Amino acid sequence: MRLKVRKSQLTGQVAIPASKSHTIRAVAVASLAHGTSTVHRPLVSSDAISAISCYSQLGASIDTTGPERWLITGTNGNIASPSDIIDVGNSGTTLRLGLGSAALARPGQRITFTGDSQIQARPLQPLMAAINVLGGKCHSVRGNGMAPVEVEGRLKGGKVSVECKTSQYLSSLLLAAPLADGDTEIEVTLLNEPDYVRLTMDWLDIQGIRYESNDLKWFRVTGGQGYKAFDRAIPADFSSATFFLCAAALLGCEITLSGLDFSDSQPDKAVVDYLRDMGAAVRTDGRSVTIKGAGLRGIDIDMNKTPDALPAMAVAAAFAQGTTRFLNVPQARMKETDRIACMAQELSKMGIRAEELPDGLIVHGGRPHAATLDGRSDHRIVMALAIAGLAMGGETVVETAEAMSVTFPTFVDLMQSLGADLEIAD
Repeated sequence: MRLKVRKSQLTGQVAIPASKSHTIRAVAVASLAHGTSTVHRPLVSSDAISAISCYSQLGASIDTTGPERWLITGTNGNIASPSDIIDVGNSGTTLRLGLGSAALARPGQRITFTGDSQIQARPLQPLMAAINVLGGKCHSVRGNGMAPVEVEGRLKGGKVSVECKTSQYLSSLLLAAPLADGDTEIEVTLLNEPDYVRLTMDWLDIQGIRYESNDLKWFRVTGGQGYKAFDRAIPADFSSATFFLCAAALLGCEITLSGLDFSDSQPDKAVVDYLRDMGAAVRTDGRSVTIKGAGLRGIDIDMNKTPDALPAMAVAAAFAQGTTRFLNVPQARMKETDRIACMAQELSKMGIRAEELPDGLIVHGGRPHAATLDGRSDHRIVMALAIAGLAMGGETVVETAEAMSVTFPTFVDLMQSLGADLEIAD
């Protein structure tokens, strides 16, 4: 599938859809809980459906017939042994959280996880090693530290050190540890994307889970606890909002985004500050954000907390005056693609000079031109390149546009509602 994009001006207001990160955590917690939970306004995307499929196979009963309300009857921590391999598709969050949950199964139950080609290239070894230390059994079928992975229970608790080049390793352990037989103590020797762990901790706090933490570097979680059913709406997604914020900033137009809660722990709310520092005019009013583009200027940004924003911010930087340096974000090379390398290559097709760093990207702003671009089957790269096309003369074509369904299947419709000249072509 391709996106055809032509120069546009955007105006109006758009409601941002639900958070992927919250939706998947809601599915995980509800599936481990006792009783029936109600999840209001979840994100309906392929990643979320992967989470539904995973936890259904682990024993939860999940009714998604109402798109605005899911009913999830949990397992009370009694993990089933599925008859088939659990295929998480393209969802790295589902895979990593699912490994921790599967390690709660009774000893002797073997649960196998796999995913698509991108998932099978994403590292898991630190998480697998931690699960093994804590009493489970977890190994890579091919011996390369990646999926397919086989997991057996049962987590007993104990002490473990873990290097978290992705925050999902720690989130997986924190969600599983309350249901382990004994207490768990975790030393965190490295933590990228710390605010995603805070988001997980918010779910633990809502559940009344007993744990201690020292500045995210050490955790002690009491074992033998349980999750309880809940009734909660999913907050809007700042990661999805990023594409609209960046589009307005680079196009020099004004749009309003509604539904965003700045008290939420989602790290990508920092994009508002990044764009403000680059010269955009931003104002917030309750749960809405209005952004008006102006002449953007290059700045230095520490992106460690916000790796998912890198593709869209790199596009904004391509239209800025001067040089923008995206720093301290090595984990961007470990996402669905190596987003540092891929964005450097795609920007070059538009006539923009970009330099790779081991842990970042330097973008020299200029005058990008239309081109045929490869979205690399990476949802965030596809949408980032699409907003670039809105600011360039001629027609920009973005390949592998079907990847948008991973987190944002309504992206095209919402962009068109604001006036974007953007269409899907088979």
